[in-house]
Amino acid sequence: MHRSGYSLSLLAAVLIPLHTADLAAQAEPETEAALETAEGVVTELYDLVTFDAGTTPDWDRVRSLFLDQAVVVLRTTRTESTVFTVEGFVQDFVSFIERANVEQTGFSETIRNMKSMVFRDIAHVLVLYEAHITGSPRQPTVGVDSFQLIKRDGRWRIVSVTNDLPNPDNPIPVELRN
Repeated sequence: MHRSGYSLSLLAAVLIPLHTADLAAQAEPETEAALETAEGVVTELYDLVTFDAGTTPDWDRVRSLFLDQAVVVLRTTRTESTVFTVEGFVQDFVSFIERANVEQTGFSETIRNMKSMVFRDIAHVLVLYEAHITGSPRQPTVGVDSFQLIKRDGRWRIVSVTNDLPNPDNPIPVELRN
């Protein structure tokens, strides 16, 4: 006990939550500020699906970046693409994490280049990305994502994502080459 009669644990119980709330309040506007641009929303999505070993993405936060009716179309084989709802996209990603045991290794999906066009409340963002399972001997997968976004209630939301993978016959689009 301190001389004042308060124990250190009591002080910690009172002060740590206050300090944590202060930190959250400081961090939140920065994260919310990122959502004020179409590019910020897209960047946030890539940041959210990148995670260290022993963790997984904050799926509620991922969902919050999309319009409820959004459509996600991903290349799932060399010749096929699959259409997902937002929930289907999340579940497919969760299945990938479990199937490839990625929670144990971590995963990164990073933006290599981004080009955007914004007109009033609509935006198109084209992304060249690199996806990699941490520690995997395989080369990272390079892909192209095309995002359509809309500004509603003062913030941007993803309306659709379509995805494809470059190959020798279909190289990286000129717009995304460095």
